[in-house]
Amino acid sequence: MRFAGKTVVITGAASGIGRETVLKFAAEGAIVYAADRDVAGGESLVAETNGDVRFVPCDVTDVAQIKALMDRAAADTGGIDVVFNNAGAAGAREPIDEIDAEGWDGTMDLLLRSVAMGIRYAVPHMKGRPGASFVNTASIAALGTGYSPTAYAVAKVGVLHLSKMAAADLAKYGIRVNAICPGFIKTNIFTSALEIPEEHVEAAKQVVFSMADQAQPVARGGQPADIAAMVMFLASPEAGFITGTHMVVDGGITIGPRHSWDPEAPGMFDALQAMVPQPS
Repeated sequence: MRFAGKTVVITGAASGIGRETVLKFAAEGAIVYAADRDVAGGESLVAETNGDVRFVPCDVTDVAQIKALMDRAAADTGGIDVVFNNAGAAGAREPIDEIDAEGWDGTMDLLLRSVAMGIRYAVPHMKGRPGASFVNTASIAALGTGYSPTAYAVAKVGVLHLSKMAAADLAKYGIRVNAICPGFIKTNIFTSALEIPEEHVEAAKQVVFSMADQAQPVARGGQPADIAAMVMFLASPEAGFITGTHMVVDGGITIGPRHSWDPEAPGMFDALQAMVPQPS
């Protein structure tokens, strides 16, 4: 019960990582304000838990709704202790030579501006709260190419640096700010980014999840619970000396090229070795 009596605000709460994190915080005694634009998903989340979960419809691309969310949580409980800025989607998928301004701006509003404004409008309600902290969802896409579309990756790089800058700005209030970089996690973000007919969505998920099981040195796909556990650690007293940084939870996918950890994947030196004459 590390979070007994604490007020926690989580965006993107109705599915995937957000949903799992809501359930875990509630199980440890927190009063959780679960925000999402998916009303049906949010209401089913409330019904799923025995903890104190309060669903708030919220579209984080609307700054007024972000402010209203933070104001409501603070008005109801007296303040805010933890904010997990998690809402997101794949965003615009076009490469830089094809993307238009609308797609770029929409992706930035969803993935980067929402985090900045989540911090901006929560801070007044967090000052003076011992152990207050933010955790922001970034991605391994912020660490290198090949993991996501361009706009998504750039926005997530912004989340990393925003977290560092905010940690510096808010240190005077005793508020910590960190980010988390999930790897290949088994959620619906991959299939929801594509225009897959409803009748094929489940089959597509199984294909993606099967790929996730083989994508990294840890021989299984990442689970929302893996990320939720790190979020809770970063928000807890155990992480009280950690701020302005990011934690990578990716099963080792960013260790290096596949041949560096998979003996079945040939690398450059394997090709060269094959050219060396073998003794007869």
